[in-house]
Amino acid sequence: MSSRDEILARLRAATADVTTRPGERGPVPIIAATSESAQATLTLFVETVTDYRASVVRCRPEQVGAEVAAALVRGRAHTVLVPSGLDPAWVERARDAGLRVRPDEDDEGRPLSADQLDGIDAVVTAARVAVATTGTIVLDHAPDQGRRALTLVPDHHVCVVRAEQVVHDVPDAVALLDPARPLTWISGPSATSDIELNRVEGVHGPRTLDVVVVD
Repeated sequence: MSSRDEILARLRAATADVTTRPGERGPVPIIAATSESAQATLTLFVETVTDYRASVVRCRPEQVGAEVAAALVRGRAHTVLVPSGLDPAWVERARDAGLRVRPDEDDEGRPLSADQLDGIDAVVTAARVAVATTGTIVLDHAPDQGRRALTLVPDHHVCVVRAEQVVHDVPDAVALLDPARPLTWISGPSATSDIELNRVEGVHGPRTLDVVVVD
């Protein structure tokens, strides 16, 4: 038997139980991951994000400003960038702590350049949706999240996630997202293990991720 015949024989054996013909669609697979309750989903999200070496804190709505300020001070930030649509109350305590909170624009009203963003210590944003099973936060870059560069260049990202934005699994998140919008999926701080299998953080995004969960 030639090598070609052997390969074809293996393919026929591997597909012997396939009943659909070429061009036909088989049954659509169903992903049926479920959660006991919304609270269980939220708890799972906190645990999974923490496993990614992100710092996570849960708080009440009136405590968001204090928790955001605490995260920024803990990260030794001096300059903090905020998107135009962010709730001003979320960074009011940071201003009180002496941090320089600024918008994403220069003195002439233009978006900051990559070099200017590189001089920013931290950014504070909201989120669109979060996934409990994967510990992923998804941004669709609405006004309270800003353009994509804001969360890729500064070294510290503080992200505020509301409890009702946390879903159980990826299909639940995809159902809520607009595929026409730019999407950024964040699972913990930026990290890679490509270099001699040593974990290196901050290679292609923020080195530090703080998540403030509001419930």
